Amino acid sequence: MLQRKYIFPNVIELNVQAGHLIGCNVYLVHDKEDWALIDVGYHESVDEIVELIRDLDFRLSKCKTLIATHADVDHCQGLAKLKQVLRTTVTAHPKAASLLESGDRLQTFAEIHAQGISEEMPPVTVEVHVNDGDIIQIGSIELKVWSTPGHADSQLAFQMNDLLFSGDNIYRDGGVGAIDAHHGSDIPSFIQSLKRIRDSEVKWLLPSHGPYFRKDAAMIDKTLQRLDSYLHLSDFGTCAIDWPLIEQWEQEIAEGNLPS
Repeated sequence: MLQRKYIFPNVIELNVQAGHLIGCNVYLVHDKEDWALIDVGYHESVDEIVELIRDLDFRLSKCKTLIATHADVDHCQGLAKLKQVLRTTVTAHPKAASLLESGDRLQTFAEIHAQGISEEMPPVTVEVHVNDGDIIQIGSIELKVWSTPGHADSQLAFQMNDLLFSGDNIYRDGGVGAIDAHHGSDIPSFIQSLKRIRDSEVKWLLPSHGPYFRKDAAMIDKTLQRLDSYLHLSDFGTCAIDWPLIEQWEQEIAEGNLPS
């Protein structure tokens, strides 16, 4: 049996436990024998995850559910395989459920022709649909579901006391999940989700990529300022709400302005 490396009480992060990078962050939350995973990563990581969970002396039959923060391939490709091994359920937002059940490859970033990315996305049934305010019960532990759209319209976060499993909302360097209109990204929603995180009582953020970190309102404010600027620039195309430069250009044409 491996010694369990808890990052917080009742929480093990499997990359930290393994001592090397497996993939996206995979959080095992448990109360006594009952446990669940938040995100599972790629298909090829499943065997290592299962072996690690066995070595930590968790009974596979006691997995309550596999929870998806959203439907991206790097978070969910392994769901179908892991679900079959554990004989458990999958829990996700209804919008994520439709992508997971159809095996969508475009909106989940499994297929990006321009970058030569072509990944399989095995379909998986989602038994449990959750949305804002719902509770996921793991033994006596309650995970409160937050709807935090922005990176994806199905993005969820999960509060456990003063911890927030924050998905792809924000990372320790102030970066955020990819912004792409085809992916369902929405910058105004992203801003509202980050304000909710900033103004909440949570103290620690446990993201889906990179290290967990203490919530820093000043850092989140800098990120908010950057996202707000994207609303008025061409950087993310149709994710912007306006483009003042074009209005200026139209005015300059009407006035007959020439380079000077």
